[in-house]
Amino acid sequence: MIVRTLMLFAATIAMMGASPALQAGAQDKQPDWRELNAYTLGVQAYLYTFPWSYMTEQRWFRSADVGHRANQLFHFRELKDASHVDGGSPNNDTIYSRSWLYLKDEPVILTVPAISDRYHSVELTDFMDDNFAYVGTRTTGDGGGSYAIVDKNWTGALPAGVTALPPSSTPWGFLQVRTAVKDASDLDAAHAIQDQYKLTPLSQWGKPDAPAPRTAEIWQPLDRDADPLNEWRTINRSMREVPPDPRDADILQSYARIGVGAGLDIDALDPATKRGLARAAVDGRRLIYDAFAAGYGQTNINGWNYPPPSTGRMTQARDWLLRAIQPAVGFNANDPVEATYLNASVDGEGRPLTGETRYVIHFDKGGEPKVKAFWSLTMYNKAYNLVDNPINRYSVGDRSGMKRDADGGLTIYLQQNSPGADKESNWLPAPEGPFFLFLRAYLPADDIVNQTWRPPKITAVGE
Repeated sequence: MIVRTLMLFAATIAMMGASPALQAGAQDKQPDWRELNAYTLGVQAYLYTFPWSYMTEQRWFRSADVGHRANQLFHFRELKDASHVDGGSPNNDTIYSRSWLYLKDEPVILTVPAISDRYHSVELTDFMDDNFAYVGTRTTGDGGGSYAIVDKNWTGALPAGVTALPPSSTPWGFLQVRTAVKDASDLDAAHAIQDQYKLTPLSQWGKPDAPAPRTAEIWQPLDRDADPLNEWRTINRSMREVPPDPRDADILQSYARIGVGAGLDIDALDPATKRGLARAAVDGRRLIYDAFAAGYGQTNINGWNYPPPSTGRMTQARDWLLRAIQPAVGFNANDPVEATYLNASVDGEGRPLTGETRYVIHFDKGGEPKVKAFWSLTMYNKAYNLVDNPINRYSVGDRSGMKRDADGGLTIYLQQNSPGADKESNWLPAPEGPFFLFLRAYLPADDIVNQTWRPPKITAVGE
Protein backbone atom coordinates (compact mmCIF):
# COMPACT_ATOMS: atom_id res chain seq x y z
CA MET A 1 0.00 0.00 0.00
CA ILE A 2 2.77 2.44 0.91
CA VAL A 3 4.70 1.71 -2.30
CA ARG A 4 1.54 2.09 -4.40
CA THR A 5 0.76 5.42 -2.74
CA LEU A 6 4.30 6.68 -3.35
CA MET A 7 4.10 5.66 -7.01
CA LEU A 8 0.81 7.52 -7.45
CA PHE A 9 2.27 10.55 -5.70
CA ALA A 10 5.29 10.48 -7.99
CA ALA A 11 3.07 10.29 -11.05
CA THR A 12 1.00 13.22 -9.85
CA ILE A 13 4.06 15.37 -9.17
CA ALA A 14 5.47 14.49 -12.58
CA MET A 15 2.25 15.59 -14.26
CA MET A 16 2.24 18.79 -12.20
CA GLY A 17 5.82 19.54 -13.11
CA ALA A 18 5.26 19.00 -16.84
CA SER A 19 1.72 20.34 -17.27
CA PRO A 20 2.43 24.05 -17.92
CA ALA A 21 4.63 23.32 -20.90
CA LEU A 22 2.28 20.63 -22.20
CA GLN A 23 -0.79 22.85 -21.90
CA ALA A 24 0.91 25.72 -23.67
CA GLY A 25 2.30 23.48 -26.37
CA ALA A 26 5.68 25.03 -25.78
CA GLN A 27 8.33 24.23 -28.32
CA ASP A 28 11.15 24.99 -25.92
CA LYS A 29 13.33 22.12 -24.89
CA GLN A 30 11.76 20.18 -22.03
CA PRO A 31 13.77 19.46 -18.88
CA ASP A 32 16.08 16.51 -19.11
CA TRP A 33 14.28 13.32 -18.00
CA ARG A 34 16.88 12.95 -15.29
CA GLU A 35 15.86 16.30 -13.83
CA LEU A 36 12.18 15.31 -13.80
CA ASN A 37 13.01 11.95 -12.27
CA ALA A 38 15.15 13.55 -9.57
CA TYR A 39 12.44 16.11 -8.87
CA THR A 40 9.51 13.72 -8.61
CA LEU A 41 11.40 11.14 -6.59
CA GLY A 42 13.24 13.89 -4.74
CA VAL A 43 10.04 15.38 -3.29
CA GLN A 44 9.20 11.97 -1.82
CA ALA A 45 12.76 11.57 -0.58
CA TYR A 46 12.65 15.02 0.99
CA LEU A 47 9.55 14.21 3.02
CA TYR A 48 11.05 10.94 4.20
CA THR A 49 14.47 12.38 5.06
CA PHE A 50 13.27 15.68 6.54
CA PRO A 51 14.08 14.63 10.14
CA TRP A 52 17.75 14.16 9.23
CA SER A 53 17.82 17.74 7.95
CA TYR A 54 15.67 19.43 10.56
CA MET A 55 16.99 17.59 13.60
CA THR A 56 20.59 18.16 12.51
CA GLU A 57 19.88 21.88 12.23
CA GLN A 58 18.13 21.93 15.60
CA ARG A 59 20.93 19.93 17.22
CA TRP A 60 23.40 22.60 16.14
CA PHE A 61 21.30 25.62 17.10
CA ARG A 62 19.95 24.16 20.33
CA SER A 63 23.36 23.06 21.61
CA ALA A 64 25.12 26.42 21.21
CA ASP A 65 24.48 27.29 24.86
CA VAL A 66 26.65 24.35 26.00
CA GLY A 67 29.39 24.71 23.40
CA HIS A 68 27.80 22.21 20.99
CA ARG A 69 28.34 19.31 23.39
CA ALA A 70 26.09 16.32 24.01
CA ASN A 71 24.78 15.11 27.37
CA GLN A 72 24.98 18.60 28.88
CA LEU A 73 21.88 20.12 30.48
CA PHE A 74 21.08 23.75 29.79
CA HIS A 75 18.40 25.54 31.82
CA PHE A 76 16.28 28.39 30.51
CA ARG A 77 15.60 30.62 33.48
CA GLU A 78 12.78 32.65 31.98
CA LEU A 79 9.54 31.85 30.24
CA LYS A 80 9.76 32.09 26.45
CA ASP A 81 8.87 35.48 25.03
CA ALA A 82 9.10 37.38 21.74
CA SER A 83 12.90 37.45 21.92
CA HIS A 84 12.85 33.73 21.06
CA VAL A 85 12.98 33.66 17.25
CA ASP A 86 13.81 30.01 16.54
CA GLY A 87 10.22 29.14 15.61
CA GLY A 88 8.79 25.82 16.73
CA SER A 89 5.81 27.32 18.58
CA PRO A 90 7.27 27.33 22.13
CA ASN A 91 4.96 27.38 25.13
CA ASN A 92 4.73 30.22 27.63
CA ASP A 93 3.65 28.02 30.52
CA THR A 94 6.83 26.25 31.60
CA ILE A 95 10.53 26.91 31.75
CA TYR A 96 12.61 24.51 29.72
CA SER A 97 15.73 22.51 30.39
CA ARG A 98 17.26 20.57 27.51
CA SER A 99 20.11 18.44 26.29
CA TRP A 100 21.05 16.59 23.16
CA LEU A 101 21.81 12.98 24.01
CA TYR A 102 24.51 10.75 22.54
CA LEU A 103 23.77 7.18 23.60
CA LYS A 104 25.78 4.98 21.25
CA ASP A 105 28.76 4.53 23.59
CA GLU A 106 26.96 4.24 26.93
CA PRO A 107 23.74 5.13 28.75
CA VAL A 108 23.17 8.47 30.41
CA ILE A 109 21.49 8.57 33.82
CA LEU A 110 18.87 11.24 34.49
CA THR A 111 18.27 12.28 38.10
CA VAL A 112 15.04 14.09 38.96
CA PRO A 113 14.24 15.55 42.40
CA ALA A 114 11.00 15.08 44.30
CA ILE A 115 8.51 17.65 42.93
CA SER A 116 5.10 17.83 44.56
CA ASP A 117 3.97 21.42 44.03
CA ARG A 118 3.82 21.70 40.23
CA TYR A 119 3.50 19.90 36.93
CA HIS A 120 6.75 18.67 35.41
CA SER A 121 7.72 16.35 32.60
CA VAL A 122 10.90 15.06 31.02
CA GLU A 123 10.23 14.18 27.40
CA LEU A 124 12.73 11.90 25.66
CA THR A 125 12.76 12.01 21.89
CA ASP A 126 14.75 10.12 19.27
CA PHE A 127 16.31 11.66 16.15
CA MET A 128 13.09 11.19 14.18
CA ASP A 129 11.37 13.48 16.74
CA ASP A 130 9.49 10.45 18.10
CA ASN A 131 8.99 10.19 21.86
CA PHE A 132 10.31 7.03 23.43
CA ALA A 133 9.92 7.72 27.17
CA TYR A 134 8.62 10.16 29.77
CA VAL A 135 9.54 10.93 33.37
CA GLY A 136 7.36 13.22 35.46
CA THR A 137 3.98 13.94 36.98
CA ARG A 138 1.98 11.59 34.77
CA THR A 139 4.36 8.66 34.39
CA THR A 140 6.64 8.39 37.42
CA GLY A 141 4.90 10.65 39.93
CA ASP A 142 6.35 13.30 42.22
CA GLY A 143 8.85 11.24 44.21
CA GLY A 144 11.90 11.75 42.00
CA GLY A 145 14.52 9.13 41.12
CA SER A 146 17.32 8.15 38.74
CA TYR A 147 16.57 6.78 35.27
CA ALA A 148 18.83 5.26 32.62
CA ILE A 149 18.46 6.55 29.06
CA VAL A 150 19.79 3.85 26.75
CA ASP A 151 20.27 3.12 23.06
CA LYS A 152 18.33 0.16 21.67
CA ASN A 153 21.57 -1.76 21.05
CA TRP A 154 23.01 -1.33 24.54
CA THR A 155 23.36 -4.38 26.77
CA GLY A 156 24.73 -4.26 30.27
CA ALA A 157 23.95 -3.91 33.94
CA LEU A 158 22.72 -0.75 35.64
CA PRO A 159 23.70 0.42 39.13
CA ALA A 160 21.38 -0.30 42.02
CA GLY A 161 18.62 2.25 42.36
CA VAL A 162 18.65 3.23 38.67
CA THR A 163 15.50 2.47 36.68
CA ALA A 164 15.80 1.61 32.98
CA LEU A 165 13.56 3.57 30.62
CA PRO A 166 12.34 2.28 27.25
CA PRO A 167 15.28 2.57 24.81
CA SER A 168 15.86 5.14 22.09
CA SER A 169 15.60 3.81 18.54
CA THR A 170 18.46 6.09 17.46
CA PRO A 171 21.95 6.78 18.88
CA TRP A 172 21.18 10.50 19.04
CA GLY A 173 18.22 11.86 20.97
CA PHE A 174 16.86 14.92 22.69
CA LEU A 175 15.77 15.52 26.28
CA GLN A 176 13.43 18.35 27.16
CA VAL A 177 12.22 19.17 30.66
CA ARG A 178 9.14 21.29 31.23
CA THR A 179 8.79 22.76 34.73
CA ALA A 180 5.54 24.65 35.27
CA VAL A 181 5.72 28.26 36.45
CA LYS A 182 2.72 30.09 37.89
CA ASP A 183 4.05 33.62 37.27
CA ALA A 184 7.23 35.67 37.58
CA SER A 185 7.16 35.46 41.38
CA ASP A 186 7.38 31.67 41.09
CA LEU A 187 10.59 31.61 39.05
CA ASP A 188 13.00 31.31 41.99
CA ALA A 189 11.24 28.18 43.23
CA ALA A 190 11.27 26.74 39.72
CA HIS A 191 14.99 27.49 39.37
CA ALA A 192 15.71 25.57 42.58
CA ILE A 193 14.02 22.56 41.02
CA GLN A 194 15.91 22.96 37.75
CA ASP A 195 19.22 22.97 39.59
CA GLN A 196 18.50 19.47 40.88
CA TYR A 197 18.03 17.87 37.46
CA LYS A 198 21.23 15.98 36.61
CA LEU A 199 22.64 14.04 33.65
CA THR A 200 25.47 11.60 34.38
CA PRO A 201 27.18 9.23 31.91
CA LEU A 202 27.12 5.68 33.23
CA SER A 203 30.93 5.60 33.37
CA GLN A 204 30.85 8.56 35.79
CA TRP A 205 28.07 7.27 38.03
CA GLY A 206 29.32 7.26 41.59
CA LYS A 207 32.64 8.75 40.44
CA PRO A 208 32.23 12.53 40.67
CA ASP A 209 35.93 13.17 40.02
CA ALA A 210 36.12 11.02 36.88
CA PRO A 211 36.71 12.96 33.65
CA ALA A 212 33.71 13.37 31.39
CA PRO A 213 33.84 10.92 28.48
CA ARG A 214 34.13 12.25 24.95
CA THR A 215 31.04 12.03 22.81
CA ALA A 216 30.42 12.26 19.09
CA GLU A 217 30.77 15.63 17.40
CA ILE A 218 27.84 17.99 17.02
CA TRP A 219 28.66 19.37 13.60
CA GLN A 220 27.29 22.40 11.81
CA PRO A 221 24.92 21.64 8.92
CA LEU A 222 25.57 23.30 5.59
CA ASP A 223 23.65 26.46 4.71
CA ARG A 224 20.61 25.40 2.69
CA ASP A 225 19.72 29.01 1.89
CA ALA A 226 23.04 29.41 0.09
CA ASP A 227 22.49 26.28 -2.00
CA PRO A 228 19.46 23.93 -1.86
CA LEU A 229 21.79 21.01 -2.55
CA ASN A 230 23.47 21.70 0.78
CA GLU A 231 20.41 20.29 2.48
CA TRP A 232 20.88 16.97 0.69
CA ARG A 233 24.56 16.98 1.64
CA THR A 234 23.55 17.45 5.28
CA ILE A 235 20.96 14.68 5.02
CA ASN A 236 23.39 12.18 3.52
CA ARG A 237 25.98 12.88 6.19
CA SER A 238 23.43 12.71 8.99
CA MET A 239 22.07 9.39 7.76
CA ARG A 240 25.52 7.88 8.25
CA GLU A 241 25.45 8.54 11.99
CA VAL A 242 21.72 7.88 12.42
CA PRO A 243 20.91 4.95 10.12
CA PRO A 244 17.36 4.69 8.75
CA ASP A 245 14.95 2.00 9.83
CA PRO A 246 15.83 -1.31 8.08
CA ARG A 247 12.13 -1.73 7.30
CA ASP A 248 12.48 1.07 4.76
CA ALA A 249 15.15 -0.63 2.65
CA ASP A 250 13.01 -0.72 -0.52
CA ILE A 251 12.21 2.99 -0.33
CA LEU A 252 15.81 3.87 0.42
CA GLN A 253 17.00 1.85 -2.56
CA SER A 254 14.89 3.98 -4.89
CA TYR A 255 16.16 7.20 -3.30
CA ALA A 256 19.75 6.03 -3.70
CA ARG A 257 19.29 6.10 -7.47
CA ILE A 258 19.13 9.89 -7.29
CA GLY A 259 21.99 10.19 -4.81
CA VAL A 260 20.03 10.37 -1.56
CA GLY A 261 21.19 8.05 1.20
CA ALA A 262 23.74 7.49 3.93
CA GLY A 263 27.16 8.67 2.79
CA LEU A 264 26.21 9.19 -0.86
CA ASP A 265 27.94 12.00 -2.76
CA ILE A 266 25.60 14.66 -4.14
CA ASP A 267 28.50 16.30 -5.96
CA ALA A 268 29.10 13.18 -8.05
CA LEU A 269 25.66 13.49 -9.68
CA ASP A 270 25.07 14.79 -13.19
CA PRO A 271 23.88 18.41 -13.55
CA ALA A 272 20.30 17.49 -14.50
CA THR A 273 19.82 15.34 -11.41
CA LYS A 274 21.26 18.11 -9.25
CA ARG A 275 18.77 20.59 -10.73
CA GLY A 276 15.90 18.25 -9.94
CA LEU A 277 17.05 17.71 -6.38
CA ALA A 278 17.51 21.44 -5.81
CA ARG A 279 13.91 22.06 -6.90
CA ALA A 280 12.68 19.14 -4.79
CA ALA A 281 14.27 20.52 -1.62
CA VAL A 282 12.64 23.92 -2.07
CA ASP A 283 9.21 22.58 -3.03
CA GLY A 284 9.33 19.78 -0.47
CA ARG A 285 9.83 22.21 2.39
CA ARG A 286 7.03 24.42 1.15
CA LEU A 287 4.78 21.37 0.84
CA ILE A 288 5.31 20.52 4.52
CA TYR A 289 4.19 23.92 5.78
CA ASP A 290 1.35 24.21 3.25
CA ALA A 291 0.02 20.78 4.24
CA PHE A 292 -0.01 21.77 7.91
CA ALA A 293 -1.77 25.06 7.15
CA ALA A 294 -4.39 23.13 5.17
CA GLY A 295 -5.01 20.81 8.13
CA TYR A 296 -3.53 17.64 6.66
CA GLY A 297 -4.00 14.70 9.03
CA GLN A 298 -5.87 16.85 11.54
CA THR A 299 -9.49 16.76 12.71
CA ASN A 300 -11.26 20.11 12.38
CA ILE A 301 -13.95 21.11 14.86
CA ASN A 302 -15.29 24.67 14.82
CA GLY A 303 -12.15 25.91 13.04
CA TRP A 304 -9.80 24.23 15.54
CA ASN A 305 -7.55 21.42 14.43
CA TYR A 306 -6.96 18.46 16.69
CA PRO A 307 -3.53 16.94 16.01
CA PRO A 308 -3.24 13.49 14.44
CA PRO A 309 -3.71 10.77 17.09
CA SER A 310 -0.15 9.58 16.37
CA THR A 311 1.36 12.96 17.33
CA GLY A 312 4.62 12.46 19.17
CA ARG A 313 5.26 9.09 17.52
CA MET A 314 4.77 9.72 13.81
CA THR A 315 7.30 7.15 12.62
CA GLN A 316 5.05 4.47 14.05
CA ALA A 317 2.22 5.80 11.86
CA ARG A 318 4.43 5.38 8.75
CA ASP A 319 3.19 8.66 7.27
CA TRP A 320 6.27 10.58 6.13
CA LEU A 321 4.46 13.86 5.49
CA LEU A 322 3.03 13.87 9.02
CA ARG A 323 6.43 12.92 10.38
CA ALA A 324 7.93 15.94 8.60
CA ILE A 325 5.18 18.30 9.72
CA GLN A 326 5.56 17.39 13.39
CA PRO A 327 9.02 18.89 14.08
CA ALA A 328 8.60 21.67 11.53
CA VAL A 329 5.66 23.28 13.33
CA GLY A 330 5.89 21.82 16.84
CA PHE A 331 9.38 20.59 17.58
CA ASN A 332 9.43 17.97 20.34
CA ALA A 333 5.65 17.48 20.29
CA ASN A 334 4.07 15.75 23.25
CA ASP A 335 2.05 12.56 23.17
CA PRO A 336 -1.65 13.60 23.29
CA VAL A 337 -2.13 11.93 26.68
CA GLU A 338 0.63 14.14 28.12
CA ALA A 339 -0.51 17.35 26.47
CA THR A 340 -2.88 17.89 23.57
CA TYR A 341 -2.34 20.96 21.40
CA LEU A 342 -5.20 22.22 19.25
CA ASN A 343 -4.31 24.83 16.64
CA ALA A 344 -6.33 27.39 14.73
CA SER A 345 -5.41 29.60 11.80
CA VAL A 346 -8.99 30.45 10.74
CA ASP A 347 -12.06 31.77 12.50
CA GLY A 348 -15.30 29.86 12.93
CA GLU A 349 -16.34 30.77 9.39
CA GLY A 350 -13.11 29.52 7.85
CA ARG A 351 -11.56 32.95 7.23
CA PRO A 352 -7.81 33.31 7.94
CA LEU A 353 -7.00 34.92 11.28
CA THR A 354 -5.44 38.36 10.93
CA GLY A 355 -4.48 41.15 13.27
CA GLU A 356 -6.57 43.53 11.19
CA THR A 357 -9.73 41.92 12.65
CA ARG A 358 -10.94 41.71 16.26
CA TYR A 359 -12.09 38.32 17.58
CA VAL A 360 -13.53 36.73 20.70
CA ILE A 361 -13.53 33.19 22.04
CA HIS A 362 -16.37 32.49 24.47
CA PHE A 363 -16.56 29.49 26.78
CA ASP A 364 -19.92 28.80 28.40
CA LYS A 365 -19.81 28.22 32.15
CA GLY A 366 -17.97 24.96 32.75
CA GLY A 367 -17.04 24.68 29.08
CA GLU A 368 -13.29 25.28 29.32
CA PRO A 369 -10.90 22.37 28.65
CA LYS A 370 -10.93 19.80 31.45
CA VAL A 371 -7.40 19.01 32.60
CA LYS A 372 -5.53 17.51 35.53
CA ALA A 373 -2.72 20.08 35.21
CA PHE A 374 -3.61 23.31 33.36
CA TRP A 375 -4.63 24.78 30.01
CA SER A 376 -3.44 27.82 28.06
CA LEU A 377 -4.09 29.73 24.84
CA THR A 378 -0.98 31.08 23.07
CA MET A 379 -0.63 33.46 20.12
CA TYR A 380 2.00 33.05 17.35
CA ASN A 381 2.98 35.03 14.29
CA LYS A 382 3.48 33.54 10.83
CA ALA A 383 7.05 32.50 11.74
CA TYR A 384 5.74 30.32 14.62
CA ASN A 385 7.21 32.72 17.19
CA LEU A 386 5.52 34.46 20.11
CA VAL A 387 4.05 37.88 19.37
CA ASP A 388 5.75 41.04 20.63
CA ASN A 389 3.19 43.25 22.40
CA PRO A 390 3.05 46.25 24.78
CA ILE A 391 1.90 44.28 27.85
CA ASN A 392 4.33 41.37 27.36
CA ARG A 393 1.51 38.84 27.40
CA TYR A 394 1.93 35.77 25.22
CA SER A 395 -0.71 33.43 26.62
CA VAL A 396 -3.81 33.31 28.80
CA GLY A 397 -5.35 30.37 30.60
CA ASP A 398 -6.72 28.94 33.80
CA ARG A 399 -3.75 30.29 35.79
CA SER A 400 -3.57 33.82 34.37
CA GLY A 401 -6.27 35.55 36.41
CA MET A 402 -8.88 36.13 33.71
CA LYS A 403 -12.22 37.62 34.79
CA ARG A 404 -15.41 35.65 34.30
CA ASP A 405 -18.58 36.96 32.73
CA ALA A 406 -21.62 37.65 34.91
CA ASP A 407 -23.09 34.25 34.01
CA GLY A 408 -19.88 32.40 34.90
CA GLY A 409 -18.70 32.06 31.31
CA LEU A 410 -15.32 33.18 30.01
CA THR A 411 -14.60 35.52 27.08
CA ILE A 412 -11.13 35.98 25.59
CA TYR A 413 -10.33 38.95 23.32
CA LEU A 414 -7.94 38.50 20.39
CA GLN A 415 -6.92 41.83 18.84
CA GLN A 416 -4.04 44.25 18.35
CA ASN A 417 -5.29 46.98 20.68
CA SER A 418 -6.63 46.82 24.21
CA PRO A 419 -10.35 45.98 24.47
CA GLY A 420 -10.57 48.39 27.42
CA ALA A 421 -9.31 48.44 30.98
CA ASP A 422 -12.21 46.34 32.26
CA LYS A 423 -11.47 43.57 29.75
CA GLU A 424 -7.69 43.75 29.57
CA SER A 425 -7.21 40.77 31.92
CA ASN A 426 -8.76 38.63 29.18
CA TRP A 427 -6.86 40.20 26.26
CA LEU A 428 -4.41 38.18 24.18
CA PRO A 429 -2.60 40.69 21.92
CA ALA A 430 -2.44 39.93 18.20
CA PRO A 431 0.24 40.97 15.68
CA GLU A 432 -0.16 42.78 12.41
CA GLY A 433 -0.97 40.34 9.64
CA PRO A 434 -1.60 36.59 9.92
CA PHE A 435 -1.48 34.75 13.21
CA PHE A 436 -2.39 31.38 14.62
CA LEU A 437 -3.21 29.95 18.02
CA PHE A 438 -2.36 26.91 20.10
CA LEU A 439 -4.78 25.77 22.78
CA ARG A 440 -2.74 23.52 25.07
CA ALA A 441 -4.26 21.10 27.56
CA TYR A 442 -1.74 19.53 29.94
CA LEU A 443 -2.78 16.13 31.31
CA PRO A 444 -6.06 16.45 29.41
CA ALA A 445 -9.32 14.69 30.19
CA ASP A 446 -10.34 11.73 28.05
CA ASP A 447 -12.74 13.77 25.90
CA ILE A 448 -9.80 15.87 24.71
CA VAL A 449 -7.50 12.90 24.14
CA ASN A 450 -10.18 11.08 22.13
CA GLN A 451 -11.10 14.34 20.36
CA THR A 452 -14.79 14.48 21.30
CA TRP A 453 -14.55 17.78 23.21
CA ARG A 454 -15.77 20.64 20.99
CA PRO A 455 -13.84 23.89 21.42
CA PRO A 456 -15.82 27.10 20.81
CA LYS A 457 -15.58 28.98 17.53
CA ILE A 458 -13.33 31.99 17.12
CA THR A 459 -15.79 34.77 16.27
CA ALA A 460 -14.93 37.92 14.31
CA VAL A 461 -16.50 41.00 15.95
CA GLY A 462 -15.12 43.87 13.87
CA GLU A 463 -12.04 45.55 12.49
